[in-house]
Amino acid sequence: MKDKHNSLVILKSTLSRLPSYYCFVEERKAAGEEYVSSVAMAESLGINPVLVRKDLASISREPGRPKVGFRVETLLADMKKYLGYDHYDEAVLVGVGALGHVLLQYGGFANYGLGIVAGFDREPCSATVGGRPVLPVEKLVSFLRRTHIGIGIIAVPAREAQKVAQMLIDGGVRAIWNFAPTTLELPREILVKNENLAASLAALTTELRRRIGGGGVDEPPAEDKKTIKKY
Repeated sequence: MKDKHNSLVILKSTLSRLPSYYCFVEERKAAGEEYVSSVAMAESLGINPVLVRKDLASISREPGRPKVGFRVETLLADMKKYLGYDHYDEAVLVGVGALGHVLLQYGGFANYGLGIVAGFDREPCSATVGGRPVLPVEKLVSFLRRTHIGIGIIAVPAREAQKVAQMLIDGGVRAIWNFAPTTLELPREILVKNENLAASLAALTTELRRRIGGGGVDEPPAEDKKTIKKY
């Protein structure tokens, strides 16, 4: 029988929720707790408990124990494996403006297996940001070819993003984390994750107006409520 823990095939929707689960379980570990329940996690994160339980069951080597939950240490190790936090990947960032400064200075990426080794900008305003070198963008391709870094982060205005993406690809980058508010035209083999801050803000404010207008908070379907188990 195939060991599900040795397979990295999981739903994209599950993968998108795992980082929130991971942070929650880490907090429980720091608090000295040995077990964590899917119900408590769901209530804290505002997610349907049935969905959380199914997500955890799909990646955990150990099933949750009724009225106890999942073992914290094992669950963290399993989530690290699926999220790639037990590996270390290097990245470069292009566009050291306001957002780029924040990303370069953030030290928390190391906890999730990512290290931004350098920033690039058309007109570097300083030699380093957050202890990382900031280089002229003209040196980007040669730097990538020399270091074989596989991830590029784009934090430039939309009008410059496509050109930057092509430079990253020319340098050998295989995955792009795009913060520019535009859709990039990329070869099929290049992985891309778009972070559209404007779209996220629109979704947030729309939901806020709906709740203020009396829409309330969505409840789980009745059939889901009936199947909730305490683990």
